Amino acid sequence: MARPSPPARDSGHRPVFWAVSSSRLFDMFRDIMLEFDDRASVELINLGFEDAVEQIRARLQTERCDAVISAGSNGAFLKSRLAIPVVLAKATGFDVMQALARARKITREIGMISYQEPPAELLDFQQTFALPIMQRSYVTAEDARAQINEMKAAGIQAVVGAGLITDLAEEAGLAGVFVYSAASIRQAFEDALDITRATQLDAPKGRAYPVAESPRAKYALSALRGDSEAMQSLRQMIPVFAKSPAAVLIEGETGTGKELVAQAIHRESVRGVGGDRPFVAVNCGAIAESLLESELFGYEDGAFTGSRRGGHAGLFEAAHRGTLFLDEIGEMPLQLQTRLLRVLEEKEVVRVGGTRPIAIDVRVVSATHCSLEQLVARGTFRADLFYRLGVLRLAIPPLRERHEDIAALAEWFLKNALAEMGVRPNANLHAECQACAPVLSAWPWPGNVRELRNLMQRVALFLAVEPLQALTPAFLARVAPEFDAALVLPKTPAPTLARVDEDLVKVLARFGGNRAEAASFLGISRTTLWRRLKETGLAVQ
Repeated sequence: MARPSPPARDSGHRPVFWAVSSSRLFDMFRDIMLEFDDRASVELINLGFEDAVEQIRARLQTERCDAVISAGSNGAFLKSRLAIPVVLAKATGFDVMQALARARKITREIGMISYQEPPAELLDFQQTFALPIMQRSYVTAEDARAQINEMKAAGIQAVVGAGLITDLAEEAGLAGVFVYSAASIRQAFEDALDITRATQLDAPKGRAYPVAESPRAKYALSALRGDSEAMQSLRQMIPVFAKSPAAVLIEGETGTGKELVAQAIHRESVRGVGGDRPFVAVNCGAIAESLLESELFGYEDGAFTGSRRGGHAGLFEAAHRGTLFLDEIGEMPLQLQTRLLRVLEEKEVVRVGGTRPIAIDVRVVSATHCSLEQLVARGTFRADLFYRLGVLRLAIPPLRERHEDIAALAEWFLKNALAEMGVRPNANLHAECQACAPVLSAWPWPGNVRELRNLMQRVALFLAVEPLQALTPAFLARVAPEFDAALVLPKTPAPTLARVDEDLVKVLARFGGNRAEAASFLGISRTTLWRRLKETGLAVQ
């Protein structure tokens, strides 16, 4: 088979990607690749499986490719047969639920065929909408075709799946609903860029610190939303801390936004002005101990079995003249703590297996969800490193201590989630979010802001499916069964009593003082409403 000529444009030092698909994913690749034209040279290959493998192997003899981007069964096939990195685009749970919602608008007779195993979100969707969905899995194209025929015989009219599945469904006369979103494809391209940065850091000699390819901080101070006193204080401290070159320790529970704070500090500092200095992040608890050392400090040629020829620059070198963010620093092994302390004190790094010190200019910002003082007391964290990392300290309050921020954050996340789906928000959305504030505030939010954002993405999907449905506490309970216990507000909500009063007044005013309608809107009984009015002194008004 004759292969197409490679593009005439010169990739220069930019990464080279081949996006491979023989299905409708090809069209999405073609649209998304234009957004990365300034950062990578991307070529499309409209082939699949053995044909794609054959062409890619032949071209690699004379051409450079840093990563292949693909998806589904085709991507898995390429990944098992190619020696270069293959980045797989993955449909998120949000993608799956969006696709099912689109299918429901077509018919109630829905099937979903997934590669190897079904997504967990399928069960949530079925339970929420009491909608039976036929689910099947496949491994080969022959399997997929057989499953399509079985579904057609069973009366299924719309099939959700990846490119191969939707193509086969339409070939069989059924509606094919594509599961991937543009956001998932963009993430695959971003992942390919990240992989390429890691492999190119040490490639050209004499270019120790790449500039054009370095990772950047995406979030500024404005990303830290909330009008509570705690958040206002936090936003005021960040520019102050940014002026200092000293190390910063950020403390906060999981999901509070520690990396957002770290990025904001970088963006506000002299290292972030202009946007050309790197912001490099690593989760110390997500990398195996055997790999973390070489990732942080790099390694020399032949340092260990399987090491890359010519060695590899570590993250400290990648962050030169910028900021290195060490997330979950409390999970760093003691042995590496000793090495880290020396790097911070000497401002130079020695690669694994090497002896030559490499000077670095890096500001370190670290974060932890646990108490480092307690780890020091137990002997699992070095006291001298703790004091070295915590010259400046910032504590991010958990969401449960910021009741006044919850409704506004929920509204912000919900509007963004609806916009991503192309859905216009209800004109009463602000009032509805305020009416749901007592329920939202009663929930302890163990996952903090991240949990609230994820919930609003779920709510957005269900509101898109049922556009006439108002956002009420009862609706929240249906979408998020865990909220059932939160529907009855605490009897002594002293910190939020004023807010409760305000919300009840607004709801009653909305329904002209009709308590039956107000109670129905809030998803509570008339007795519960009367009791809340009595407790807040409104029962006699």
